[in-house]
Amino acid sequence: MHPVLFEIGDWPVYAYGVLLAVAYLAGLQLAVMRARRAGLDAARIMDLGIYLIIAALVGAKLMLVVVDFSYFREHPKELLSLVRVGGVFYGGLIGALLVGLVLVRRYKLPVWGAADMYAPGVALGHIIGRFGCFLAGCCYGRPTDLPWGVTFTSPVAAASAGTPLGIPLHPTQLYDAGAEALILLVLLVLERRGKSYPGRTWWLYMLLYSIARFIVEIFRDDNRGIILGVSTSQFVSLALAPIAVIMLIRLKNASRTA
Repeated sequence: MHPVLFEIGDWPVYAYGVLLAVAYLAGLQLAVMRARRAGLDAARIMDLGIYLIIAALVGAKLMLVVVDFSYFREHPKELLSLVRVGGVFYGGLIGALLVGLVLVRRYKLPVWGAADMYAPGVALGHIIGRFGCFLAGCCYGRPTDLPWGVTFTSPVAAASAGTPLGIPLHPTQLYDAGAEALILLVLLVLERRGKSYPGRTWWLYMLLYSIARFIVEIFRDDNRGIILGVSTSQFVSLALAPIAVIMLIRLKNASRTA
């Protein structure tokens, strides 16, 4: 596709990096707008969100190193390439969660109320980020003869992400983006219907995304690590889905007795 949008002199401007920045900014802005409507301190949501973005970037790259540890062990100089790659979404999510749990009380924000503000923003940011993956050619799918298969031709994509060229592939980046768009719609619609409770939007997002991600992973073909016969992201999804169900039940019951 278009891994490099344009060049400034001899300096390439990568599509993935640009869309990743847009993704974080759009997601954070949505969280701030939601906080204002919910009566939370929007400035604190903004400040906390900046720390969460930094934590997500670091966590995503660390998870990438863990997933491809054997490769980076054999090619230690490639660690420098982490500067220009995004990483693993679940790694970023874990990093942001850990930092968020530490800082949310310092900012005197309700834990689940704040999490609910961020959930749709995470979904929105992920949609934009996946289009960045599509332009870069990373997170590619298995070969397919389906009519919507996508054929990548850029040598830059092959060199940076190992993308197979000249072969129709499942557009798994768009599958993930489409799933996130549906999840975002469900979250926003359900918030307007029925009686909600703190934490429902966040844990519903965790549940729906873990299911969607497990399915999308079936069609992916990039090197992303295997744990107990499934990809790393599928393993995390299998662990996350039941936790999300338990938390939804617990928080709903707690809201009834409050």
